Amino acid sequence: MFHFIIQIIANAFAIYLADSFIEGVEFAGDIWLLLIAGLILGILNFILKPILKVISAPLIILTLGIFTIIINIFILWLLQTLLPELNIIGFWAYIWVLIIVSVLNFSIHSLTGKR
Repeated sequence: MFHFIIQIIANAFAIYLADSFIEGVEFAGDIWLLLIAGLILGILNFILKPILKVISAPLIILTLGIFTIIINIFILWLLQTLLPELNIIGFWAYIWVLIIVSVLNFSIHSLTGKR
């Protein structure tokens, strides 16, 4: 449970960083809405991402793993759809948000030792 709470905070911080530094990302909410966005992103990554990876396994194998980027962009798009206060405009904005979220989550997983 502690790891999931840390994950929510990391996701919220990643969205905050993306809003602060990436042109094309706008978040119009307070800290509580940011934590809700982190929670939704955590739930989508925990439940939906494995299902999408299993369904698209042939494409992932065929593209040598690059199709997982499309899956992650789809999850960010779904987060944006579920949370109207978050707007990500443009392909490169999605890529940069994906990079920030991935690096921050990798760092958190490395520090906590849990995968």
